[in-house]
Amino acid sequence: MLYNLLAPLAKQWTFLNLFNYITFRTIGAVLTALVISFVLGPRMIQTLRSLQGTGQPIREDGPQRHLLEKKGTPTMGGTLILLALITPTLLWADLANPFIWLVILTTLGFGAVGFWDDSRKLIHKNPKGVPGRVRLALQIFIALAAATLLKVAGGDQFGSLAVPFVKGFNLELGWYFFPFAVLVIVGAGNAVNLTDGLDGLAIGPALVTAISFMIITYAAGHIHFATYLGIPYIPGSGELAIFCGAMLGAALGFLWFNTYPAQVFMGDVGALAIGAALGSVALVARHEIVLAIIGGVFVMETLSVVVQVASFKLIGKRVFRMAPIHHHFELKGWAEPKIIVRFWIISVILALVGLATLKVR
Repeated sequence: MLYNLLAPLAKQWTFLNLFNYITFRTIGAVLTALVISFVLGPRMIQTLRSLQGTGQPIREDGPQRHLLEKKGTPTMGGTLILLALITPTLLWADLANPFIWLVILTTLGFGAVGFWDDSRKLIHKNPKGVPGRVRLALQIFIALAAATLLKVAGGDQFGSLAVPFVKGFNLELGWYFFPFAVLVIVGAGNAVNLTDGLDGLAIGPALVTAISFMIITYAAGHIHFATYLGIPYIPGSGELAIFCGAMLGAALGFLWFNTYPAQVFMGDVGALAIGAALGSVALVARHEIVLAIIGGVFVMETLSVVVQVASFKLIGKRVFRMAPIHHHFELKGWAEPKIIVRFWIISVILALVGLATLKVR
């Protein structure tokens, strides 16, 4: 909004030329998201606590200490993340850019699914919420709509898979692009959701991934950087650096309240939205494989569930004491803060590896 209003006036007032710089507007988005989080956070937590009473239903088959320590903690804190993410994006980004609207609508769509799921859990006092098939069908529909919009907005520049570490190599997907896009967006959304099981565990890697894609989208949208690095040049994708900056600010602000011991949980409304946002950004920047590397913590958590379920159904034995894998370490006796910080460290290492792919081609 500010860009569309003020940038055209730069010829009359030269100081307004700042709004032509993505870097300046990205910093503005980060700071705006932080202010929104810190100002609205305490009031929102108080409101959620008064509305929810006993808070989020806790899994009875999970670690027993959760029933004692986390009972009564309000959920749906992801609504704060969405406010702190979408508002700065609308304020600082170029609203004529179709990629901005694509990621906003995808994020809000998954957030709405998560909101419905959280609401049912609270109303029925049941951690299962919306039936899995219904939730998945809605997610696939939203992801397909996003993939269609992406093809309409970007045309032939979307439809192939860029392979990191190999300069100029693109795997043509053809019509397989659509199921691939669904896999990326839906997979990312549910991977973040599975990771959200300990205080601050999901928001930390999400924050690191947002920073990484803030760099990647800026480079992909800059013809000189993209050419130099040998990555696909996507005109207009640089504006997503502002969206990623807003996500960084929103994640930092939410972490203030979600760090151990958490004052609020993000819930599905936050986890599904964050994952879908990262997946859609990766699709626009054509760095889907890099997302899997940088978001390796989310991949690890998802694979642990897949392995656990497959092993139990095939041979009747469990590989882990409990899945997702963070619960495995809990049951081994690791303290919750130790698990969280070590997963954050792994996330930073993976982010460095993912960013290295920009140069090693």
